[in-house]
Amino acid sequence: MKKVFKLKNLGCANCASKMEREINKLNGVKNATINFITQKLTFDSEEQNLDETTEAIKKIVKKIEPNCSLQVT
Repeated sequence: MKKVFKLKNLGCANCASKMEREINKLNGVKNATINFITQKLTFDSEEQNLDETTEAIKKIVKKIEPNCSLQVT
């Protein structure tokens, strides 16, 4: 299942790259990309684990950039 989130307060492209790498390592994530210019995260995940995956992504985002948050588009 494909999901898109807006990354509010994403400060730098390097942080976006780190987040993307970590998110792609998560179990159940088929593909994740972050576009720094549009500040959007797009990922494909297994539907049955979507809530768990979303929570794991939120933790990764906060760990790398504490002021950044996910918003549903």
